[in-house]
Amino acid sequence: MTTAAPSTALATVQPAFTDPERLALAGYLAGYRGLTREAYALDLRQFATWCRTRSVALFAVRRADIEGFARDLEARGRARATVTRRLSTIAGFYKYAVEEELLDHSPAAHVRRPRLDYESHATALDRNEMGALLVAAGLGPPAEHALISLLALNGLRVSEATGADIEHLGLERGHRTLTITRKGGKARAIDLAIGERCDGPVFLAAGGRRLDRHGAGRIVRKVARRAGISKNVGPHTLRHAFITAALDAGVPLRDVQEAASHADPRTTMRYDRARGSLDRHATYIVAAYLAGAAR
Repeated sequence: MTTAAPSTALATVQPAFTDPERLALAGYLAGYRGLTREAYALDLRQFATWCRTRSVALFAVRRADIEGFARDLEARGRARATVTRRLSTIAGFYKYAVEEELLDHSPAAHVRRPRLDYESHATALDRNEMGALLVAAGLGPPAEHALISLLALNGLRVSEATGADIEHLGLERGHRTLTITRKGGKARAIDLAIGERCDGPVFLAAGGRRLDRHGAGRIVRKVARRAGISKNVGPHTLRHAFITAALDAGVPLRDVQEAASHADPRTTMRYDRARGSLDRHATYIVAAYLAGAAR
């Protein structure tokens, strides 16, 4: 009895991207760094996956395909801001490909984008609630006081606060500074939080690990409860409250925008020397404005 020799079938595997597509992806992302690069890479990865499931090559995409991708995102419940950002990333990618002569024209040039609602729907804290929160934080452990102060008096994003390292603390013209974010509003609280440590994260979780955004959220909610605030408060609530308090206190809009901007957590605030010194920083004005409610 003889057995047939096993045969192997060879299948041709098509590459995920053509060389021009790969070059365009790499070149476009090379123009960005940090969190921005990660966000754009995610947007393009999701779009490329969507195209691949429909057997559409990136450089064969038409305007209708991109709008179909947007409608699919909306059908899956993605926020308008998310859809708009992904369409913006896609448009930037194709614009880059055209500028580098890798593609004749951009299929995203006339894609319709969702209209954004510019009214903020974040939970609001009034002056008295912010004052009570700061008092409650000051009565707690130094790390909680420092975290709440950075979020409420400096308007930091939670990623900026949790990403802060001791090595980036310093002094500038007599002001305590945190160069990865903005000028430090409550330097004493930060100094107490780090104790005798000379390096590593400013904020630590249990076990000595860096505090993450979820841990920061738990601290904010705990301090809010201690302050008698029943609203659903999170780290972004304090950033929103900082901006509102700064405007209410009379801080010029340009200064508020400057104090609360800088998506890159390693950007150091630099002011036009002709406009004044750090004595006029929004943090000090907000702290003085809230001080009346915190007494």
